[in-house]
Amino acid sequence: MKYILLLMSLILSGLPVDAKSIDEKIDAVVAPISDAVSGFVFWPISISGTEIPVIILWMLLGAFVFTIYTKFIGIWGFKHSLKVLKGDYKEQSDSSGEVSSFQALATALSGTVGLGNIAGVAIAITLGGPGATFWMIVGGLLGMAPKFVECTLGVKYRTINPDGSVSGGPMHYLSKGLAKKGMKGFGKFLAVFFALMCIGGALGGGNMLQINQATTQLVIITGGENSFFYSHSWVFGAIIAILIASIIIGGIKSIAKVTEKLVPFMCILYMIAATIVILCNFDKIPATIGIILQEAFNPNAISGGIIGTIIIGLRRSVQSNEAGIGSAPIAYSAVQTNEPVSQGFVSLLEPFIDTIILCSMTALVITITGMYTNHDTLSGVELTSSAFSSVIPFFPYILGIAIILFAISTLISWSYYGLKSWTYLVGEGEKRIIAYQIAFCIFIVIGSSMNLASIINFTDAMMLAMAVPNILGMYILMPEVKQDLMVYWNKILKAEIKKTPISSAVGPSNESDENEVFR
Repeated sequence: MKYILLLMSLILSGLPVDAKSIDEKIDAVVAPISDAVSGFVFWPISISGTEIPVIILWMLLGAFVFTIYTKFIGIWGFKHSLKVLKGDYKEQSDSSGEVSSFQALATALSGTVGLGNIAGVAIAITLGGPGATFWMIVGGLLGMAPKFVECTLGVKYRTINPDGSVSGGPMHYLSKGLAKKGMKGFGKFLAVFFALMCIGGALGGGNMLQINQATTQLVIITGGENSFFYSHSWVFGAIIAILIASIIIGGIKSIAKVTEKLVPFMCILYMIAATIVILCNFDKIPATIGIILQEAFNPNAISGGIIGTIIIGLRRSVQSNEAGIGSAPIAYSAVQTNEPVSQGFVSLLEPFIDTIILCSMTALVITITGMYTNHDTLSGVELTSSAFSSVIPFFPYILGIAIILFAISTLISWSYYGLKSWTYLVGEGEKRIIAYQIAFCIFIVIGSSMNLASIINFTDAMMLAMAVPNILGMYILMPEVKQDLMVYWNKILKAEIKKTPISSAVGPSNESDENEVFR
């Protein structure tokens, strides 16, 4: 509590400041650097008239390679992932870790589920037409394999600290895993590079951007320019900062206790609203599916042709589920297990929920209501909001609440990702941890009250740049992941990893059939 009070005093001591002048000064200093870095990371290649950043192609290539290498594990391993999540298999009593599989999944989802599921999908449909929905789903399926590889590595190479806490993620498997391959110096370089990018991404895209979006929605639903928060946005930022501080100071256990309740609630809230809209247009479902499939393979000129539609849909899926970026392994590393591969299976559910379910439901709502035809006048959040409002008049308020919850959940998870990258670089000392947590919360207030366009572009670039060292390391280490997968599956078949009594009472398993993928 004393640290929270300290945070409040630090925030309040800086309130009587001209935010606009600070914003202008920051932009003037940072803009040239930001533009250079983001321009490099987002350097585009034109494909059939559609520009796509090379970094997105890098992530898509990784998704395709890992999917083929694991023989479409997202499909054949899906059933087993549900069984592991349900707790159908016993874990040893001495299993290392701090949180359950469900808590780790919820924490990872809290970092990916956000405005991209609402505004990002609308933008994809605006640019690529309804057909982008189909390719977005394909991208979600492809994203399951890299998620499996990176999260398995995250648990395998994690570090158990003397106090029982866990540190893991790409920083650890890049340095340790590549050292085993005789590439110690290269692995260390990649690990440090990843950690630096992750800290920048956590403070920007995972912090300031999120609170800025949430504050904007709060102003809208509380009266616009007449809202108290219109001219006092820092108040909301300070409230959220103190809330986040009270959660993250308790570490991953405290974070997981919040996310395991918050994530299901906000997802169910949004899905209920989407289901109502779809059911109210029930008679249009067949035609809507027909439009999506037709536009996927024979799109209108709006998308720049079929290649443009494919690229836009796949890009949306990659940016939504973050498969290959390396953030999720940090959360899964804290799982209570002695079987890294089991958590790789659980992680398959993350792209499925984030992209295939939530993003697809948003796309269906926009298409089934016919709002996608208004792409010339509406875009992003406005398009999604209009689609929902056509059936639920008060939906803008639900949307506002959903965006605020999405932002809070993202703040919580990315604070942890940034912290683990920070401690990897500077050590696990308590003062160092508290210093980062206070800084993270101060950035929440800054993000709520300022328009830091240059910094946001810069930090978004850093967030995606995490995929460069991460996927490179995954390529090098994927043979041992496949070997570990085969060992794990043999344990399942030989009942060395035993089922719980409840699960075994349900009936015999047919998992031996799934093992054919290795024969």
